[in-house]
Amino acid sequence: MPTARQRSRRSRPSRSRLKSSLLRRNLLVLSLALLACILYILLSGSSSVASPASSQLTSSNYPLRTLAANRRLFIGAAVAIRPLREQPQYHDTLVREFNVVTPENVMKFSLIHPERDRYDFTDADAVVNVARTHGMQVRGHTLVWHQQMPEWLSSIAKDEVKAVLQDHITTVVSHYRGQVAAWDVVNEAIADDSSLRNSFWLQSLGADYIDWAFQWAHSADPEARLVYNDYGAEGLNSKSDAVYAFVQGLLQRNVPIHGVGLQMHVSLADFPAPADVTANVRRLVNLGLAVDITEMDVRLKEPATASDRVRQGQVYQQLLAACLAGGGCQTTVLWGFTDRHSWVPSFFPGWGSALIFDQNYRPKPAYYALQRYLASPLLQ
Repeated sequence: MPTARQRSRRSRPSRSRLKSSLLRRNLLVLSLALLACILYILLSGSSSVASPASSQLTSSNYPLRTLAANRRLFIGAAVAIRPLREQPQYHDTLVREFNVVTPENVMKFSLIHPERDRYDFTDADAVVNVARTHGMQVRGHTLVWHQQMPEWLSSIAKDEVKAVLQDHITTVVSHYRGQVAAWDVVNEAIADDSSLRNSFWLQSLGADYIDWAFQWAHSADPEARLVYNDYGAEGLNSKSDAVYAFVQGLLQRNVPIHGVGLQMHVSLADFPAPADVTANVRRLVNLGLAVDITEMDVRLKEPATASDRVRQGQVYQQLLAACLAGGGCQTTVLWGFTDRHSWVPSFFPGWGSALIFDQNYRPKPAYYALQRYLASPLLQ
């Protein structure tokens, strides 16, 4: 019978046997890891192990809204009510690609308040319902503007205008309380010469109508973000200086304004320098305001060439990047998304192709430019 010392020696493997065992185990682990990698490559159809964001991006499996959400951003589009109701491809593209919507027309004064004692929320409700169903935010557009006003407004007495405007803002904002994340409260109140626009509202009520509009909107929905929205003030120029001074004055008077909307209707022949956009956004952000792109399109001279469309995509990407670099653009909204339904050809004869999907809902280079840019943080 072996002694305890002998039993101990027999049960303890030699050093060479330990090394051999460890080597075999390591080789087994490495072999299993290599096999897993090979299987992953074969199953994913990729030649290398890569994250989804670094593989080829397509509109079907990486929509813009998903990529934007990964950056805690919102990407949206203005919505036309007729194709939303009547064209499934329009509806499906919208809800797939975007996580915020702006009603293009149906919340404007003449359509939502067609008679003095009658509001019509039917079409606007339809847009809001689609947004709610598909997890999209809504930007209300617009409460006070010098265009698309109903004819009946021109017939009311001057001393009634204030009460009419207050009722309009209170009724509309209250109707959508908790459903509209942000409102373009006042739209384009500054003229191209940088003065206050000589509108019906200014003539009837004086400049105070602007302060009142924000105050009434805030009272109707204290949680909604309230925005001043304008065009031609995206870069550094006399109008953007005027907008800056204008909103600074609102803040100094304790008017409840939370943001500035830069419309960004531009063309290949005329768009602001990205560095100027960054500087302008930064100074507005430094006032404590959010700054968003609210109506972006990049129109092309027709017939547009392939190189025009590539350059268009670069402009979309550069201007979004410039706004983000200034600390703005948590939300970016395009003024439509398909060239089949765009305001541009009607207002700019000889121009068109301004949006990121073509007439047949096929993604254009501008779509892929935005897609690559929004995906870029995932590649780092």
